Order: sequence, then structure tokens, then C-alpha cells
Amino acid sequence: VMLSVQERIYEVGYFKGIVMQSGTGQQLGGDQQTAPDLIGYIFVEMVDRRERELDGFEVENRYRQAIANLPGARAEVVSLEQGPPVGKEIQIELSGEELEPLFAEAARIRNFLENDMTGLIDIDDTAPVPGIEWEIEVDRARAAMMGASMAEIGTAIQLMTNGVFMGDYRPNDSEEEVDIRIRYPAEYRGIEQMDTIRIATANGPVPISSFVTRVAKPAVSSIQRVDGARVVYVRANPAPGIVASNKLIEIDAWLEENPPQRGVTAVFRGANEEQANSAAFLGKAFSLAMALMAILLVTQFNSYYQALIILSSVLLSTAGVLLGLLTTGQTFSVILTGIGIVALSGIIVNNNIVLIDTFNYLKAKHGDWTLEEIIVQTGVQRLRPVFLTTFTTGFGLLPLAMHVSVDLINAEIEVGGPITSQWVSLASAIVFGLSFATILTLIVTPAMLALPDALRKMLRMKAKHQPLETNIAVS
Repeated sequence: VMLSVQERIYEVGYFKGIVMQSGTGQQLGGDQQTAPDLIGYIFVEMVDRRERELDGFEVENRYRQAIANLPGARAEVVSLEQGPPVGKEIQIELSGEELEPLFAEAARIRNFLENDMTGLIDIDDTAPVPGIEWEIEVDRARAAMMGASMAEIGTAIQLMTNGVFMGDYRPNDSEEEVDIRIRYPAEYRGIEQMDTIRIATANGPVPISSFVTRVAKPAVSSIQRVDGARVVYVRANPAPGIVASNKLIEIDAWLEENPPQRGVTAVFRGANEEQANSAAFLGKAFSLAMALMAILLVTQFNSYYQALIILSSVLLSTAGVLLGLLTTGQTFSVILTGIGIVALSGIIVNNNIVLIDTFNYLKAKHGDWTLEEIIVQTGVQRLRPVFLTTFTTGFGLLPLAMHVSVDLINAEIEVGGPITSQWVSLASAIVFGLSFATILTLIVTPAMLALPDALRKMLRMKAKHQPLETNIAVS
């Protein structure tokens, strides 16, 4: 099987080196929960991206197509993960105390993912492979009556199965040692031979079946536990171009309509869990940053309203980020886009601070000016600094947002390289949010500065035109 997969990889090409490893050894990437029927790994190192016309994702897709429909086996393409491995993006953890309900639910959910859903690949589960194992039960009292010791019984059973280990030997042409075992010839081996094999006792040869009973039970290779409960995972990856969160919503809706049977609990794990933890952390960090900025602004301007005006620009920048992602069709990265929104809030707040500080200065210096004149003069004086901040930051990050990487040392300009692809979400968030919020800030902030005075005038006009009530006393 391994050689067949290797031959298909050879046909695709685009590799620099291939290393094969049989068994369940240490992985270089992907999930640490290996499948119970794992045969081995094939590690492929691609040629340098400058020497191939396809990017890494397209090469992976070609490998995936080449190893599909493998007779008698199933092969998956697993990318090397950066940081701690979280495994497949979609993982459903089934926990409970009884094994049979767990295995039944795992089979039911896997059948739904394979047959009723589209856009998923590499679907599997960690339930043990169906099989039978024989459990040998020895009647110690009956064996003692017949004069058979446990050591003799154990040796006889080993001779019928894997053999008795006698030592090891390393051939001259090999670096690995070979076990030396003694066992019966092939025609006398097997569990069915327990009905005919006899062992020597003080009372003569006795059939081993006289005091040994064999019981067939379902084979269970290993059972994972989380917080003391037995767990089985059903896992999958989204197909190229499919967002995992959308599939998680579909699976969650199906589980609500078709809940697991009693005694089994389903929880989403994997990349979704890591994203939820990251989102919770960024939410706390963003809330703390907003609270600290609010305290500093109220202390500086001695006005809750002006502090509210300054912080309102953060909402405008967030709306700009979401609008930009929606327009360009980019996905929302919880970590990078979230960090971009937090970093963007500091830049946008600075623009509003400049405007309101100038407004307060002109208002205190020119008491004879009208409010409209002060607001217009504030915009005229601070238009250049605000736009310079936007242009320098936006144009500085624009190449990164457009997937352009500039290597000054090697004098190379690359579009869509692996370095820029990691930071596109962060750069795009800052560029979109800064551009959108700057334009609105120059409109919304002056309007909100004029709002209190406009409301006071409106209330005075309303009170002026309100008819007076008269009370007439009749005696």
C-alpha cells in the first residue's frame, strides 16, 4: 500500500524528497490522535516555490486527487502545521461511559458527513476497527486438580499463537535485531487447536480444553478518556474553498434536530475550539483597551460626551473592516483580523483626539466665533495631519494587503508568496478600517460636536412656541 501511494506521488512530481515511515511513529504535523488502523506515513518535501509553476495548495490538491480511490486503503494529505497541532478543522468529540452507544453515534455522525453533506474531505473517526479478540479463561481449581501449573498452561498457549520468546539475534547484514521464538508448526497453531493440544501433567497428558475456556469479544485497541469519560472523535476537513465555520453551523443544526442518544454528549473540538478561545481572549483584550482609553480620555478632556465621540470612531473602523472583507470576499480571521481591529482602534482614536483638542483650543481662544466657524476652522487646520496619518499607514501596508512581497536583499518582488499570505488579514483589516473610518471621522465628528448646541436651540424653539397655560379661578 505504501509503495502504491509513493508511485502515485512520483507521477505527480513537484517533490524534492520523500521519506516513508511504517507504523504509528511521531508525526511531523496534523493530529496527534492517530487512526487505530494506521499503516504509516509518507513525508513529502516540495521543491522550492520558485522552481515550480504551482503553489503549495495546488500541489496538495494534485496529491489528494492522485491518492484518491486507493484500493483497499484510504490515504490523506496532511499539511505541516505551524505551532501546536490542533488536527483537523472539524472535530466532534463524543463522550460517555458505555462503549456501544459511543461507537453507534460515531458511525451515525460519520455516515451523515459522508453521505448527506458536501464540501468535506478526509472524514474519519477514532472508533476501534471492528474485530474479534479471544479472551482465555483458566479454571485454576480444575487445573490444580489435574496437576497442571499456570506456567505450563501459559507456555502451551504461547506455542499455539505467537511463540515463546527465547532471545534475539542480529544478522551481520542488518542493524536491527531479530526475535528468536519457538512455536508449533503451522498446522498445530491457531486458537482452534486448543481442542486437541494436550499438556503433560503428573496424571498423564490432559487436553488443555479441560480447564481452559476461550471467549470471543469485540477487539478494542485503545480507548481515550477526557476528564474520566470515554471519548470517540469524528473528524473531517473542509474541501478547498470551503469555510469550516459554515460547515460547523450545518453540523450543529443537524445535531439539534438529531441529538445523540442518552448517555452520549457531543462537543465541537479542533480548530473551532482554538478559534473560540482566541476570540474570547481578543474580546477581553479589546474591552480592556476600550476601558483604559475611556478613562484616559475622560481625564484629559473632562467630558464624557467628547470621550464618547472619540470612542465612536472605533465602531466606524470596525464597520469599515467588515465592509472591506465583504467587498473583497476575504474570510474573517479571528486572530489576525481581530488583532488588526484592536491595533486600528489606537490609530483612529488618535485622529479624533487631534480634532477635538483643536476644537477645544479654538473655542477657548476665540470666544467671539460661532460654533460653526470653530468646527470649520478645526477641520481646515487638522485635515492635513489626519490625511497624512491615513496615507502613510495605509500605503505602507497596501503592498502587504495586496499579497506583494518585496525582498530588498535579493532584489525580488513576489506576488502571493508564503510570507505575505500569513499577514494579509492583518494588513487588510488596518487598510480597510483606516480608509473608511478616516473619511467618516471628518464628517461624523464635526457633526457630533455641533449636535449638543443644535439640540439646545431646538428645545428653546419648542419651548418658545409652546402656548402658556392659564388658570382661571371662579368664585
